[in-house]
Amino acid sequence: MLWVKSFHIIFMVTWFAGLFYLPRLFVYHASSEDGISHERFKIMERKLFWGIATPGGLITIALGFWLIEIIGFPYSALWLQAKLALVAVLVAYHIWCGKLVIDFKHDRNIHSHVWYRWFNEFPVLILIVVVLLVEFQPV
Repeated sequence: MLWVKSFHIIFMVTWFAGLFYLPRLFVYHASSEDGISHERFKIMERKLFWGIATPGGLITIALGFWLIEIIGFPYSALWLQAKLALVAVLVAYHIWCGKLVIDFKHDRNIHSHVWYRWFNEFPVLILIVVVLLVEFQPV
């Protein structure tokens, strides 16, 4: 079980690294003005989203459900329901990031670098609440 838990945490860190850095790339991409930078950011965004963040998220979720089964947490526990709901919100955020990657790829970005700076803060809030839910497991 400790191996599963360890790899769940490792891949969660990988997923969040992608979710923290990808919107930061969007900030820089939205601020850039030359074609070479635009093309470079497109490559970086695609590789980060598909090569790091998406596999990290999928493996995190799979290992998380495996942990629930191994440990025997009841799905009726309110803290677990709240955590799973926040993970679902995070998946939606991840998908939204994927849409933004596609928008940048096709030069259809409509947001400013300031908007992306605020967008970048959302996963931080989710991370804080999820860690507190797991550690304290309130009733």
